[in-house]
Amino acid sequence: MEEEVKLSTTNQAEVTCKNCAAKLIFAPGTLSLKCEYCGAENEIETKNDAVQEIDFEAFINEKFSTIPKQEISTVRCEGCGAQTTFDPNIVSELCAFCGSVLVVKNPTSQSVVKPSSLLPFKIDTNKAFGQFQTWLNKLWFAPSDLKKFATQQEKLKGMYIPYWTYDSNTYSRYTGERGDDYQATETYTTTENGKSVTKTRTVTKTRWHSVSGNVNNVFDDILVLASKSLPKTHTEKLEPWDLKELINYDEKFLSGFRTETYQVDMKDGFTEAKTKMEPIIRNTVNKDIGGDHQRISTLGTTYNDITFKHILLPVWISAYRYNEKIYRFLVNGRTGEVQGERPWSWIKISLAILAGLVIIGGAIWLYNIYGK
Repeated sequence: MEEEVKLSTTNQAEVTCKNCAAKLIFAPGTLSLKCEYCGAENEIETKNDAVQEIDFEAFINEKFSTIPKQEISTVRCEGCGAQTTFDPNIVSELCAFCGSVLVVKNPTSQSVVKPSSLLPFKIDTNKAFGQFQTWLNKLWFAPSDLKKFATQQEKLKGMYIPYWTYDSNTYSRYTGERGDDYQATETYTTTENGKSVTKTRTVTKTRWHSVSGNVNNVFDDILVLASKSLPKTHTEKLEPWDLKELINYDEKFLSGFRTETYQVDMKDGFTEAKTKMEPIIRNTVNKDIGGDHQRISTLGTTYNDITFKHILLPVWISAYRYNEKIYRFLVNGRTGEVQGERPWSWIKISLAILAGLVIIGGAIWLYNIYGK
């Protein structure tokens, strides 16, 4: 049996400047670590090795010991349950996912599947915050204190979010019906000039017949969110991600950022991946059936050559509490795409409605006075 692969440090290991020995921070948009004190840039030596894919069947057959893993220390948020890495020099901070206060009491050490690759941050905090402000300023009827939140750049946190990707070759057998349209002439009775007359018209009808067959599909990098701390409705809108630009995992890219530990395991992740494959498979079946219309009666799919990998994707996150409810704002750390939840100010909405009624009432009054 192969020896278990582990890292000797956590995924928030400090990297020091070669010039002044200060702690280095990864500089988004580059492949370098930058010193905040002397300004020196320390280039990260990236590997050109192919990104590792893990055999899914081998993994679920209790061969976990052969999979590269790492020991990490995380802090669990009591507010939302997110498990994230934490700078050991900080005693407390706000949770990026819900805004609750995180206090380091009992950090948890655990062994997890080591990420095989990641996309480094491409846009820095200034650009991300600018995108965030633009998005906030476009919100109609937002509470006034939400607008004030747009001035607090420190609320925006850079997080590496865990994802799984899955590859698979599928073989699907189906039964169903094929519908072919044809033109037919039919007679009908109508009334013209008070008299009943018989006419003909051309109509489209469908002729159905039973079919069966099989199709093959090749799936590559089906993306599945491995976090339960973020709403999928918003994370999916951050897509697409430039997964072709994935680089081999290196802890140096995490310097200055925090990471979340996956909460969806790879088995459950593959179940979701199959859900994402389903409409594509059905579309392939419909094309194979042909004709003008298709009906699928039965469909059975076998998933072969399944592989997966654990990756980290960069997201700028800000959490806002309003009336005891959490609202999250997400910025794609590569493209600047912004998605989020927003509260409504019912006071502003009510005032707007009232103002609208006043304007309408005034217009009616003026019409009655001068319009006649």
